[in-house]
Amino acid sequence: MPKKRSGGGLSPTQQAAKFLGVSVLAGAVLAGIALPAFGALGLAAKGSVESFDELPTNLKTPPLSQRTTILDADGGQIATVYSRDRTVVPLTDMSPYMQKAIVAIEDSRFYQHGAVDLKGVLRALNKNVRSSGVAQGASTLTQQYVKNVFVEEAGDDPTKVAQATQQTLGRKIKELKYAIQVEEELGKKKILENYLNITFFGEQAYGVEAAAQRYFSKPAKDLNLQESALLAGIVQSPSRYDPVNDEEEATKRRNTVLARMAEVGDVSKAEADKAMKAPLGLNTSRPKNGCITAVKGAGFFCDYVRQVFLTDPVFGKTSEARAKVWNQGGLTIRTTLDPQAQESAQTSIAEHVYKSDDVATAATIVQPGTGKILAMGQSRPYGIDVKDHQTTINLSVNQNMGGGAGYQPGSTFKPIVAAAALEGGMPATKSYSSPYEMEYPSPVSICGGKNWRNDPAKPAKLTNEDESEHGPYSMKEATAKSVNTYYVQMISDIGICPVVDMAKKMGVSRADGGKIVQAPSIALGTQEMSPLTMASAYATFASRGMYCTPVAIQSITQTVGNQKKSLQVPKSTCSRAMSRTTADTVSTLLKGVVEDGTGQEAGLGSRPSAGKTGTTDSRYAAWFVGYTPNMAGAVWVGDPAHKRRMINITIGGVPHDKVYGGEVPGPIWRDMMTGALQGKPAPDFNLVNIPDGGKSKNPGNDDGNNGGGTDTGFIGGLVGGTSTGGVTGGTDASTGGTTGGTTFPTPTFSIPDNLFQGTSNGNGGRGGRRG
Repeated sequence: MPKKRSGGGLSPTQQAAKFLGVSVLAGAVLAGIALPAFGALGLAAKGSVESFDELPTNLKTPPLSQRTTILDADGGQIATVYSRDRTVVPLTDMSPYMQKAIVAIEDSRFYQHGAVDLKGVLRALNKNVRSSGVAQGASTLTQQYVKNVFVEEAGDDPTKVAQATQQTLGRKIKELKYAIQVEEELGKKKILENYLNITFFGEQAYGVEAAAQRYFSKPAKDLNLQESALLAGIVQSPSRYDPVNDEEEATKRRNTVLARMAEVGDVSKAEADKAMKAPLGLNTSRPKNGCITAVKGAGFFCDYVRQVFLTDPVFGKTSEARAKVWNQGGLTIRTTLDPQAQESAQTSIAEHVYKSDDVATAATIVQPGTGKILAMGQSRPYGIDVKDHQTTINLSVNQNMGGGAGYQPGSTFKPIVAAAALEGGMPATKSYSSPYEMEYPSPVSICGGKNWRNDPAKPAKLTNEDESEHGPYSMKEATAKSVNTYYVQMISDIGICPVVDMAKKMGVSRADGGKIVQAPSIALGTQEMSPLTMASAYATFASRGMYCTPVAIQSITQTVGNQKKSLQVPKSTCSRAMSRTTADTVSTLLKGVVEDGTGQEAGLGSRPSAGKTGTTDSRYAAWFVGYTPNMAGAVWVGDPAHKRRMINITIGGVPHDKVYGGEVPGPIWRDMMTGALQGKPAPDFNLVNIPDGGKSKNPGNDDGNNGGGTDTGFIGGLVGGTSTGGVTGGTDASTGGTTGGTTFPTPTFSIPDNLFQGTSNGNGGRGGRRG
């Protein structure tokens, strides 16, 4: 009985015998499959592996994973993303040197034998026996190609990759069977083309075109002799012969290929010798993969496009099906991103808020009437390097699309309340007493025929920003000055349900996916929203009452092999949220905000604009949301972790005692929109006549959403009890309230700092300060 070596492996004699046995068996099985006369062997093969009657399509034209290119609306490249960096090219776009080099080193008899090279098997056997090991394999180029197809189909699944590469007789027989059929149906040139497009060349490069670009920054058709030899040599062991990390080993391997090319007559010995003396001549290009490579700060928009693709059923019924198409790549995605608007947004952001600041900003622009997202940016760069203040959390979008849990919009929610009231028949001249301080009215009707009630034992109160602010006020002046008590009296008058319904019609929902809590405090913007949501909502006013769901993709072309086809993409759905008269009335109210109210610093000069400021409780967030008839944009500034109040803070190199919506977000919005709209038409709004009324005051420096108080009322109300500044759950109570005053009492309980990403601290009562 043969002895095993001390290491537990087989002796050279045993290895040779095993190799011979497998080769003979495989050859016999092949003979049985290929030649019906060897019926017994054919039956034996059918007993161990499946019966293959037809060659699968994926072996004729394998669905090779390729890079996906994301373009802006003008066709400019934003980024490339891929699971495999590959660009499929025809054989005519591959250097003849490359074709000869890969055949010479991998299968020099490629054009003389069929799927199996029996001479090669015997030659390998003889060499392996003499070297006391496995020094040479016997797989033909066709067999290698088939194996690569199996590996490609396995993708990044380790289990499937292991199955595709396992050294079993069954897999080998399957591989050989397919190799025979591939030879018969594709022919040598197509096999070589497919092989050079599928094989891995190291350094994240799949296929010869990607390899040529990675190592030499040139197309595969321009590779010279020594460059082709280098790439051909890498294939056997991409890590060992990596020229970037081991130039000496790569040079030896390249010269081996050159010597082999001379030996088989592909080049003369003189040509080979000259090429061997040449340096490697690397001119590497860094892999450019993923949204981190996006231009003009569009990394977050790029990631949003990816999220849309992976979540929208139009791209596949299941998440697995959508992921498969995305990972397959080969997509050219034309998006809605306007390069002028995007550059303007990112420039404005960079000028006003530094990436290293304690707070961040996020800004989004959408097109009224179409829902197209024109710009999306933020001050903290896209990436995973926290030392460089990078993040992959998209502060502009909802949590389910890669964002945080949102931020309280403060007084920017008030126009939605006004729209609900106007749509219900309230005149734009409506006046309320609007005292400086008041208790939340109770009861207030909510949806379902129920009521919200204040806590009679400890009623929640709210205040305006300044004691000098007391009514009566008309709707026009109260909106310009952002008077809190006016809008709480309004929502208490019309009921909460019309506001919730109007918000739904305008696409307004909580960023964390939860339901909007029904309490009078929602008039002050206590429900966390995202900038994209608010921009899209205000676009409803700009388009005279038509709300359009936001869209990021205009078209997609998919390339599979040499075939191209268009994929269906999500379309914006537009619906009427309010009458034209209501929308025009709100635009008239909000035009007054930028002309005479809290948003004067956001004005666009002679270009008609409208908008609203917002600053939340304790100044954890500040907003400006505004629009022209052809663009709507939202700007948020705050600490995504909701730890840093914007008091005694420096932002963008400018110190601030207190931050207001009109003071920091307003100028960001102004500069962003000025650049985005440059060269664009400047249409006016369809204004309505709203007679002046109420009480004239200096609007001050705030946006009126409360003064002082604690941030715990919202959570206190949610749990159905009373908290500092809170409202009890009461009958049908679904939210907390707030205290008035100008101090910041200590909450009755604490929340872990990292519990919510991008949320408020539970501020549900007073809403926000004036911008």
